[in-house]
Amino acid sequence: MTAATYLDGNFAPVATEVTAADLEVTGAVPPGLAGRYIRTGPNPFAAEADTYHWFAGDGMVHGVDLHGGRPRWYRNRWVRSPEASAHLGGSPVPRADGGWYPGSGNTNVFAHAGRILAVTEGSLPYELTGDLDTVATRNFGGPLPGGINAHPKFDPSTGEMHVMSYGFDSPALRYHVVDPSGELVSTVDIDLPAPVMLHDMGLTASRVVLFDLPVVFDLELALQGVSLPFRWRPDNGARVGILPRAGTASDVVWIDVEPCFVYHPLNAFDAGDQVIIDLVVHDHAFAEDGEPLSDRPRLERWTIDPQARKVLTETIDDRGTEFPRGDERLTGLSHRYGYTIGASSVRDLGALGDDPRTAVRKHDLVGGTTVEMDLGPGRIASEMVFVPADSAAGEDDGWLMGYVYDAARGASDLVIIDAHDFGHPVAAVHLPVRVPQGFHGNWIPDSALA
Repeated sequence: MTAATYLDGNFAPVATEVTAADLEVTGAVPPGLAGRYIRTGPNPFAAEADTYHWFAGDGMVHGVDLHGGRPRWYRNRWVRSPEASAHLGGSPVPRADGGWYPGSGNTNVFAHAGRILAVTEGSLPYELTGDLDTVATRNFGGPLPGGINAHPKFDPSTGEMHVMSYGFDSPALRYHVVDPSGELVSTVDIDLPAPVMLHDMGLTASRVVLFDLPVVFDLELALQGVSLPFRWRPDNGARVGILPRAGTASDVVWIDVEPCFVYHPLNAFDAGDQVIIDLVVHDHAFAEDGEPLSDRPRLERWTIDPQARKVLTETIDDRGTEFPRGDERLTGLSHRYGYTIGASSVRDLGALGDDPRTAVRKHDLVGGTTVEMDLGPGRIASEMVFVPADSAAGEDDGWLMGYVYDAARGASDLVIIDAHDFGHPVAAVHLPVRVPQGFHGNWIPDSALA
């Protein structure tokens, strides 16, 4: 893979902002869905093919509003970063104090404390309106000198947001807790031997799982102007840390593991003195001139024993997979099901292969089985999120939702799948444009913004 690859196929950016109503639907949108599905990703205004990095493109959010069994609109909007505002001719949005840099909002979008927030690694989040317009950057009453990383975890019992940040200076790592009203209430500073990338974290009812893995900031690359100056350095070592949620840096128990990289855990939970975490594991990342993904990342279960300082690893699915999601009402608690996207290669994710195709997989982590829905040739899925059928629904009782690019149509669909039935989608909302291959999003019900 080269930098130019991430500007071709469905990785390629779209050129305009669109608002579309009267969207065609195949099947039936579940009538109980009331809210918006919003996902973000890179959509550069201009990029040099020999230097572009997929993770660094200008952020664009894509949303579909669903109410009463119908889509009311599709919108895409650039997140108004300083660079985007300058390019589009608008004034910069107000910026909160205490952030490392504004970022582009290209990696994740979620709701907390009644606000929709788009975030990039190590940046302050941007608040968006329900129509996807950018309001301002937010710092939760910080300061947040390293911003936050892209994957906060939300405690379903307390409503707290738990999130990490990392940087290049000491402390290399910070663990933040933001209360349900959106105020920063605690920060733990953690020193690391080297400045590493920490994209995500694990959260249990009592502990936090940290990753100190060998994707390391490279000052020489930074001085050369490389947009994401990280490289694979297995000689740096690899370890996982267990921090009590009420603990300090001195309470972290570090345990060595084989060199690997983890972008995305599915979920973690306590099992007595041990911690169990399901996660997608890459053999390497940022190797071979900075290519961020390995060829065949696999879904594993790690059983972490802080007392014995050992990690037992089990392979759940060794086929190429990424973007693990589950029922987030069970964040930090024992879970049975998880959902991933299967692809034979990164090229297939961008509809660049000879016969590109992806599958949506459902993993029964208790029964030990996996079923999948093959979306067909030229139909390329992005992350699928789980949406409960209602507040009282059990685990796996609900819908999977996400964008699927249809190469034959040259446009994308919002696909809705019954999590109980992997025969075929229950609905596809046909969009008039492509949604470029991107990263993360969430279903944001009206109740989250009340």
